[in-house]
Amino acid sequence: MSYPPDPNNPYGQPPAAPGYGYPQQAPQAPPVPGYGYPPAAPGYGYAPAVPQSMPGLVMTTRVLLFIIGGVQVILAGFCLIAAAATKDVVTKTSSTSDDFISSIGNAAAGILLVVGVVWALAATLSITLGAKFGKGGNGVRITTIVYGSIASIFGLLDLIGGISSKVTVNIIIGLIWIAICVIWITAMCVRDGVNWFNRPRY
Repeated sequence: MSYPPDPNNPYGQPPAAPGYGYPQQAPQAPPVPGYGYPPAAPGYGYAPAVPQSMPGLVMTTRVLLFIIGGVQVILAGFCLIAAAATKDVVTKTSSTSDDFISSIGNAAAGILLVVGVVWALAATLSITLGAKFGKGGNGVRITTIVYGSIASIFGLLDLIGGISSKVTVNIIIGLIWIAICVIWITAMCVRDGVNWFNRPRY
């Protein structure tokens, strides 16, 4: 029967030092990440949140672009029809009227034609921008800002003209148009709007 060595016995076998006579454990290598998953780099901050759905203010801007585009189509059609009708009247009455009246009629028809084409181009731009809000990038955002800035100038001119001539309709239209342009520009400049148009696309 054996007994454990007495630690107080001066003639006993000294205890073995730890690590001698035993194989030392090799240092373990860090775990290797699985294939297909890159190792996550330690970041010092948080990446901007990527919106999963279109932010509310951006969606409002998109709806307003479609509504304004529809109104612009109606105005373009009205101006083009009026231009054609004016030209027809001038052509039918050219034999009985003097040259001065005919020139005024032709000038009016030309102005209506140009205004109709401008409204048609504006309608195309409005509807195209609204359609590209879903998949468009930063170029759509910048174009919308420029479009809203230029359009707000026309709204301001309409407002000033309405105030100077005391025409209530022009004042109301000018205020509404300026408010719409401010919504467009604001939606494109806030953080949610910037993140939406700069989000990664796969």
